[in-house]
Amino acid sequence: MNVLIFFFSALGVFNGFLLSLYLIFFAKKKSVSKVLLGALVLSLSIRIGKSVLIYFDQDSPLIFRQIGLSACIFIGPLLFYYVRNAINPLKPISSFSKGLLIFLLSVFMVVGFFKSYQHEPAFWNDYMVNSIYIVWLIGLICTAYILIPFVTASYKEEGKLNQRNQWLVIVYLANALIAGAFFLALFGNSWAYYMTGPMVFSFFLYLMAFGYFNQKWFDLSNQESVEKYKNKKIDSARAEKLLRDLNDLILAEKIFVNPSLKLSEVAGKMEMPSHQLSQLLNDNLGKTFNRFINEYRIEEACKILLSEHNMSLEGIGYEVGFRSKSTFFTAFKNYKDLTPSQFQKQMTS
Repeated sequence: MNVLIFFFSALGVFNGFLLSLYLIFFAKKKSVSKVLLGALVLSLSIRIGKSVLIYFDQDSPLIFRQIGLSACIFIGPLLFYYVRNAINPLKPISSFSKGLLIFLLSVFMVVGFFKSYQHEPAFWNDYMVNSIYIVWLIGLICTAYILIPFVTASYKEEGKLNQRNQWLVIVYLANALIAGAFFLALFGNSWAYYMTGPMVFSFFLYLMAFGYFNQKWFDLSNQESVEKYKNKKIDSARAEKLLRDLNDLILAEKIFVNPSLKLSEVAGKMEMPSHQLSQLLNDNLGKTFNRFINEYRIEEACKILLSEHNMSLEGIGYEVGFRSKSTFFTAFKNYKDLTPSQFQKQMTS
């Protein structure tokens, strides 16, 4: 049994290294999301590799424990940045996010040099390990904070989980299960829990490879329909006219206030096929239909927020076409980088 566990886990670690290097350096159609996912898989591979090595060879050099624990500090932040980029791929990574990763790397390089695991194992076990797991836990909580409302809102709008959301849920659950296994091992001192993490990681890795090579979940850009219609692009002059007509239609009839508004309904009003309207938005604006409509809703909400009104924030969200308070707040924050109340205070101060 141990041989089977070692083979499955070690092979997962090896494939994890290969896949992470491919995503970071060699993948076609490079994107920020692929680089972030590659960095996340690399950090997990190093952490899981350390676990497999310690489990089967407890006398291995202590430097491997230090490397594995150091890589672990990046898992939570990278998970958060990856999911946030997948939710809003057009939003660049902030200087603060980059600075945080550089800061964490610098701290562990300095601590590792002056207080290496080999010479200060008690310091690492008593202080560094707890700090690492706290950062990991914070990353999981922050990711859930942005992912759950986004997935819930998308599900309510579309009536199903699209491929992108399915993939993001799988990535999050895999990371949560791996973290949970290590948390239980840390507090319960159980080798059984300790090896659950590598097993989950290996399974997740094979699932990810399957999803990638079958092109089901992996492309997280906002241009999900581009490939399907790339040989039938609308010429620029006609596209500009269609976008003007679409804008006039939406503003004149305020159809965005309908919370059940569908792509097919708008396409019908424009007297064009649904797939062509989707292509128009993707090719020329880089937006999905839901995001395009939500921007009109947010702009209308901003007008109400800056006017004299007696509505609650939740009421404003319903007024402009959102189905729930959480959907409204999430969309507003993604579009304005502020909550509705923060926007109102900032603009009226």
